[in-house]
Amino acid sequence: MRCFLDRLYGASGAVGAACVALIAVLMLGQSVMRTLGLRTGAVNDVVSWLCAAAAFFAMAHAFKHGDFVRVTLLLDKVGPATRRALELVSLAIGSVATAYLAWSAVLFTYESWEFNDLAQGLLPLPMWIPQLSFAFGAILLLVAVVDEFIIVLRGGVPTFVRLVQERHARGDFSSDI
Repeated sequence: MRCFLDRLYGASGAVGAACVALIAVLMLGQSVMRTLGLRTGAVNDVVSWLCAAAAFFAMAHAFKHGDFVRVTLLLDKVGPATRRALELVSLAIGSVATAYLAWSAVLFTYESWEFNDLAQGLLPLPMWIPQLSFAFGAILLLVAVVDEFIIVLRGGVPTFVRLVQERHARGDFSSDI
C-alpha cells in the first residue's frame, strides 16, 4: 500500500507539472500567434483551467514532500511527546478540513454536471470537465493528510518532516527560502 500511495502522490505531482509545462507551451504559442496576426481563440480559458489543475493536482505531492508552509515555532520548542500530540491534533484538524474540501469539490463538480453548466468563454466546454481536477486534487490531498495522520498515529515521523530533514542533511535548504 505504501508503494502505491507514494506512486499516486508522485503521479499527481507529475500531472501538475505537466499542466505547468502545457501552460508554458500554450502561452508561447499564443504570443507567436498574436505576433503573426492570428486569432488565439480560447487559449486564455484553457490556460486558466490548467492553472487550477496544476495547483490542485500538485497539492498532495507538495504536502507529502514538506513543501507546504508550516509554522513550527511551537513544535521546535516542545519535547517529542508533546510534538507528536500536536502533530496528531494538527493532522486530525487537517483531515476534517480536507474532507470538507473534497466533499465540497465533488459536490460542486457533480452539480455542474447535473445542471449542464457550460463555460462562459470562447470555448463552451461543460464546466464539470475542468472542475474534475479540483475534485480529484482535493481527494488526493485528503488521502495524503489521512495517510500522514495514520503514520504519526502509529508512532512514525511525518513524511513531510522526514523528507525535509533528508534534504537538510544533503545541504539543500532551498525549501526554507
